[in-house]
Amino acid sequence: MSNLAIKGGTPIREKSKNPWPKWPVWDKAEERALLEVLHSGVWSYNGPKEVEFNKKFAAYTGSKYALCAANGTVTLQLALEACGIGLGDEVIVPGLTWQATAAAVLDVNATPILTDVDARTWCIDPNEIRKNITAATKAIIPVHLYGCMADMDAIKAIAEEHELFIIEDCAHKHGGEWNGVKAGAIGDIGSFSFQLSKTMTAGEGGALTTSSDELAEKLDALRNCGRRPEAEEAEADKGAGVYGDDGNFIQSGNFRITDFQAALLVEGLRRLPEQNDLREKNAAYLNGLLADVAGIEPMYHDPRETKKAFFNYAFRYNSDAFDGLPADKFRQALEAELDCTIESSYEPLNNCSLYRPHTKPARHNLSRHYWQKIDPEKTSLPVCEKVFADQAVCFHHLVLMDDEKAMDQIVDAIEKIRQHAHELVDVSEVV
Repeated sequence: MSNLAIKGGTPIREKSKNPWPKWPVWDKAEERALLEVLHSGVWSYNGPKEVEFNKKFAAYTGSKYALCAANGTVTLQLALEACGIGLGDEVIVPGLTWQATAAAVLDVNATPILTDVDARTWCIDPNEIRKNITAATKAIIPVHLYGCMADMDAIKAIAEEHELFIIEDCAHKHGGEWNGVKAGAIGDIGSFSFQLSKTMTAGEGGALTTSSDELAEKLDALRNCGRRPEAEEAEADKGAGVYGDDGNFIQSGNFRITDFQAALLVEGLRRLPEQNDLREKNAAYLNGLLADVAGIEPMYHDPRETKKAFFNYAFRYNSDAFDGLPADKFRQALEAELDCTIESSYEPLNNCSLYRPHTKPARHNLSRHYWQKIDPEKTSLPVCEKVFADQAVCFHHLVLMDDEKAMDQIVDAIEKIRQHAHELVDVSEVV
């Protein structure tokens, strides 16, 4: 094979000659939907497109209710508030996730308990959950990541045993299924993100799913300045009350989306099943190829996960098969060969550049005890740390929207790096 692209050689794939699929996907259908909203004059909250999307997304996930909100961080916060979680309560979260999962807990003045992950799936480990349960524990937030789902059977059993809420973080799992049940319909509340990179997007946005009448009523009020739906028409007459006094209002803020966003989501939901099928097909094909590549291990497939859904595609890297080449240098070389972004996993939250509670003492220093408990650096997360530092190789889902030839190119690039790995190894880095 030719020299490595990172050293000036010819890459396996050049974006200028053979571009990867574009994201987001849109056509005349999105244009028509946006113009429909424009001409309707109903641009804000609870317009016809949002009503349509909420109904369709609830049906798609198998939930009784779906409610849009501003983004996938706010949805977590509102879910916690609807469950009555606040100061003095603890919420168990995975140590390997986007920082918003833990930040939402801080934002309701509760304590996030950072918990290590399963080495096979990189999702929260039920055995570690059990170790972290205390009398103050009120909820678990499992996060489905990197084409895998958390062990929802074990988590549900733990939650039932200890009377805990389950809030599923489904930002990466639109359309995934566990034992035939869609992500977001397994726990008490599902939280979804529609940020630009997600497999359903409106640029920004989020949604909550639940089959609980009580939780849905609270969530609907919390996302809309505390107004309950039946109270909106009478708001001017009744005045802004407090939830529990007149039963119609609860202290909250504006966490709504626009009907422009909802219009894009209606179209995105229409496209999602076919796109998910393509990503699942290509991932299965690529996993089959990588299973025979020394030093590369596809993510574990739990047979209870009956429908795969990919935001990121990931595999485990073992430097021993590449002359000790560190994972970061492998990713850089692979990125050069394929001309696409390749990253590690999320940073572990005990050492994450974006998760720094102690940088906001005016907000989070509620007491000396609380201040000490929310210090992430006091938590040990050995599996998370190993995944991030030494193992994780992650692609954006758009790579899976290509064809089998593109999957072959990924394998070709890996083999090319193996042949030349010694050229990239600094002797001082090899232990």
